[in-house]
Amino acid sequence: MDEDAVTALAREIGSADSVVALTGAGVSAASGIPPFRGETPERDDADDGASQTPVWERFDPADFHRRRFAADPEGWWTDRRALREAMSGAGVAPNPAHEALATLESDGYLDTLLTQNVDGLHAAAGSASVVELHGSRMRVVCDECRTERPAGSVWERVAAGEVPPRCDCGAVLRPDVVMFGEGLPDEPFDRAQVATRRADVFLAAGSSLTVRPVSLLPRMAADAGATLAVVNLEPTPVADDADYVFRNDVTDALPALVEELATRE
Repeated sequence: MDEDAVTALAREIGSADSVVALTGAGVSAASGIPPFRGETPERDDADDGASQTPVWERFDPADFHRRRFAADPEGWWTDRRALREAMSGAGVAPNPAHEALATLESDGYLDTLLTQNVDGLHAAAGSASVVELHGSRMRVVCDECRTERPAGSVWERVAAGEVPPRCDCGAVLRPDVVMFGEGLPDEPFDRAQVATRRADVFLAAGSSLTVRPVSLLPRMAADAGATLAVVNLEPTPVADDADYVFRNDVTDALPALVEELATRE
């Protein structure tokens, strides 16, 4: 890792009025949650590697499309249960990258945490400023009346044979996540754009930065004058626009940044 770059970025974060972070699947990979796309670098602490195979190499994305949910909610929920089991191994918990971002926030350095992840691990780590751009699988919502409820009790009903699960109003329930065939919810993405344009430092971590419209945010920040830092093991399309590029594991780079900031206090 480029220690001089870590020191320089920490200096910029320490003097910034507003710092925004954006996270993707790479931040949760060390917690045992497989990414949806792309290659997954091997980890020394991985089990047998099977759990880290990208999701859309194991499942057909078309099975989780909005059209299929409308036409065949029973089949959709049956396949969604298999997907949930594949992505929710035993012992899934926040890792050092989640904890580092929570520390940046609690220490007063990080103002807004934007995430593409739906696993709820940022909140579990203690982050309070999370904007869930793709929703959260920790919640279930009625497809008609929009009543929300915790996902756990609904999954218990599914396991007991209620497929599809239904709301008290009679409509089918759904995980509160963005399906294929749907756009991002306006409210969280509007919040993300406002925070991005105000940022003095924009830190993108563990994201391939290839899925629109979220992939537009780093360049939006750079165009607005922010310092742009990217932490990702694989190349990203915004590397040429970035002031700092760390081709390191987020579980190493983000704690190193926290440690460097701690020496400045």
